[in-house]
Amino acid sequence: MFRYRDRNFANKIVEKVRELDVDVLLMHVCGTHQDTVVRYGLDTLLSSCGVKIRQGPGCPICVTTPTEYEEIIALAESGNIVAAFGDAVAAPGYNRSLMDARAQGSDVRIVYSIEDAVKVASKTYRKVVFMAIGFETTAPTTASTLLQKPPENFSILCCHRYIPPALHALLSSGEMRIQGLIEPGHVSTIIGLRPYEEISTKYQIPQVVAGFEPLDMMMAVYMLAKQIKRGEARVQNEYTRTVRYEGNQKALRLLDEVFDPSDIVWRGFSTIPNSAMKLRPEFSDYDAELLYSRVLEQVREQRFEESRECRCGEILRGLAEPKDCLLFAETCTPQHPVGPCMVSIEGSCSIEYRYRRRRTDRV
Repeated sequence: MFRYRDRNFANKIVEKVRELDVDVLLMHVCGTHQDTVVRYGLDTLLSSCGVKIRQGPGCPICVTTPTEYEEIIALAESGNIVAAFGDAVAAPGYNRSLMDARAQGSDVRIVYSIEDAVKVASKTYRKVVFMAIGFETTAPTTASTLLQKPPENFSILCCHRYIPPALHALLSSGEMRIQGLIEPGHVSTIIGLRPYEEISTKYQIPQVVAGFEPLDMMMAVYMLAKQIKRGEARVQNEYTRTVRYEGNQKALRLLDEVFDPSDIVWRGFSTIPNSAMKLRPEFSDYDAELLYSRVLEQVREQRFEESRECRCGEILRGLAEPKDCLLFAETCTPQHPVGPCMVSIEGSCSIEYRYRRRRTDRV
């Protein structure tokens, strides 16, 4: 692992990028990439040679909307046991979270996997609802679990999303001039490189799939800078030790077997077509959206909006950074988050808050 954090090699990459004499704005679509960039001061290091990096909509907890969090809160308050990841439990809906619902008596369990939630259901007669959040990385596990016929008292509120449609929405908006994309290693391990090729062709933008160590990110930047300098728009794979062109075919078959693409709103975006994973009809017995339709309809009749002061939506589109938000580290902290970008370990604000007082260029 330490060979991917070699300072001397990192400095050589910086010199190579500097020789290209570029002035570019890049975006990555992964919270773990943001952690690497900020923890090791790569943004500062790369800015010295003309490269700026922003995080896009690569945090699943962050892109989940206030309405979806209000839905799962309503299911908890209706007497169901709700199981969710720790970040999802802490993420705010309109002005409260699952953590608040638990403090007021609702049965909310923090789990580390969908398998943990199934175990909860197997030990009780009560209804258990799992909040299924994540991109193509975690969705195959949800699919596999449902195919194994979990207990009848188990269901999921499906909040899974596909990444490629969000990239189309981001680039087609024209809000900012992104000149290259660093694609997520985990998602790409599942979907491979093919889905990105259409994006490079349509928008004439270079892309590189990258791993998560500092030198992975540095190499991805260098590969993008070379493409930009040459006027190319290709998809390259820096993370060859894990990602294959065809992706994980078994996992992709699981997704196709259990989910259908559907339209859904992302935080910071309007409705993105075919970006939601909706359970196919044959899994309706496990679909909380159908099983608890009356409860959820009451939630959807209300209008839930983000705080006007919170800039999480703009951060997810690359238009702002945590330091641009007046609430950051003042009103909004990990202990009292206003938006999910301060909650999730993959959120820009949480990452910036975690490292901002002790950041150094420590590659």
